Amino acid sequence: MDDSRAIHVRWFLVFWLFVLGAVSYLDRINISIAGTALAEEYHFSHVQLGSIFSAFLIGYALFQTPGGWLADRLGPRYVLTIGVVWWGVFTALTAALPTTTKDPLLYLIIVRLLLGAGEAIIYPASNRFVAHWIPSQERGLANGLIFAGVGAGTAIAPIFVTFLMIHYGWRCPFWVSTILGLAVGVVWYVAARDVPEQHPLVAAEELAYIQKYRTPASNADPVSALSETPTRSETFVGSLAQIVVNRSLLAITLSYFCFGYVAWIFFSWFYIYLSTVLGLELKASALYSTLPPLAIVICSVSGGAISDALTKAYGKRVGRCGVAASALVLASLILVAGSQVRSAPLASVILSAGVGALYLAQSAYWSVTADIAGSRAGFASGFMNMGGQLGGALTATLTPIIAQNYGWISSFLTAAALIAIGGLAWFLVEPDERLAFAEESSH
Repeated sequence: MDDSRAIHVRWFLVFWLFVLGAVSYLDRINISIAGTALAEEYHFSHVQLGSIFSAFLIGYALFQTPGGWLADRLGPRYVLTIGVVWWGVFTALTAALPTTTKDPLLYLIIVRLLLGAGEAIIYPASNRFVAHWIPSQERGLANGLIFAGVGAGTAIAPIFVTFLMIHYGWRCPFWVSTILGLAVGVVWYVAARDVPEQHPLVAAEELAYIQKYRTPASNADPVSALSETPTRSETFVGSLAQIVVNRSLLAITLSYFCFGYVAWIFFSWFYIYLSTVLGLELKASALYSTLPPLAIVICSVSGGAISDALTKAYGKRVGRCGVAASALVLASLILVAGSQVRSAPLASVILSAGVGALYLAQSAYWSVTADIAGSRAGFASGFMNMGGQLGGALTATLTPIIAQNYGWISSFLTAAALIAIGGLAWFLVEPDERLAFAEESSH
C-alpha cells in the first residue's frame, strides 16, 4: 500500500476547518475594529468597550467544555453546522442594535455573550475531528493548518472591516460576516462526516492508513461511540471528574490560560493600541495590525510541522512539550523587548514576532489533548480551551485598566510574565499518557 496516496479527503476537511476558523475569527474580531466607531456613536469608554469584549469571551469560555462534550456525543459534522447558524444569528443581532436602545451596553453584552457561547464549539469539535481523522504523527501540522485560520481571519478583518466601515458604516461588516459564515457552514455539512469510516469518498488506502496510525484511544470503535447511550463515565459530570484529576490536562489548561491572556491582547487591543497610543490614523493602523495575524498563519503551520518532525525523531516529550515550552519563553522575551519601542512600525514588527512565537506552540496543545483523550478529545480540549478563553476574558478587561493606571508598558510586561509561567507548565505534562475513559475499555 502506498501511504502517500492516502491524503485527499482528510486534508480537504482540515482545509475547510481552516476556512471555518477564519470566518469565526472574522465574526469575533470585527467588533474590535469597529469598536472605535461603535464607542463614538454610543459614548462608550475603553473600559465599557472592554466589558463588551469580555462578554463574548465569558460565553465562549463557559461553553467550551459543554460544547466539547456535545461534539463527542453528536459528532463534529452536526455540531459545527448548528454552531455556524448560531454564529450567524448573533453576528446579525450585533449589527441590528437599534439607535434608540435605552441601554446599548447591556444589549451588546448579552448578544456578544450568546455569540461566544455558540462559537465555543468550533475548536473542541475540530479536535474531535482530528482525533479520528488524523494519524498521531500528522496532528501537529493538521492543527497548525486549522489554527492558521485564526491568523487568516484576523488578517483579513482589519482591511475587510475598515473598507466596509468607511464606505457603508460600522454595521455593514456584521451583515456580510453573517452571510459568509452561513455559506461556508453549508459546504461543511455537505462535505464532512464524523469519522472516516462513514465517508463515501475515503478510499480503502486512506482509511487503512488513518486506522494504522491513529492512537489506540481513537481507534476504539469510533462509529458506535457516536450512537450509544452514555455510560456513567461518559456523562458530562463523569467525564469532567476524570479530567480535573489529571495532572497533564490541568497543566496544559493552566498554560493555555496564559496563552489566551496574551493572544487576546492582540485580538482585542493591538489595533486600538496602534491608533490611540502610537497615534496612527485609521487606514495606517489597519495595515500595521495585519502583521500579527500574518505571523500567526506562518508560525501556526511551521510550528506544527516542526513539532511533527521533532516528535518523529525524538518523541513527544521533545516534539510537543519541548517545542511549546521553548516557544512560550521566546514569546515572553520578545514581548518585553517590544513593549519598550515607541516607533509604530518597529513596535508592530517586534510585537508581531512575539505573537508569532506564541503560535509556534499552538498545535502542541491540541495535538497532546487529542493523543491523551482519544474519542473524548472534544471534551478534554474544550476544558483546556475554557482556560484559554478565561485568560482572554481577563485580558480584555484587565489590559485597559493596567494601561490606564500604570501605562501600556506594564500591560505588556504582565503578559510577558504570564506566558513565561505558561511555558514552565509544560514540564508537568506527560504527552504519552492516555486518559482511560471506562467506555474505551468496554468496546
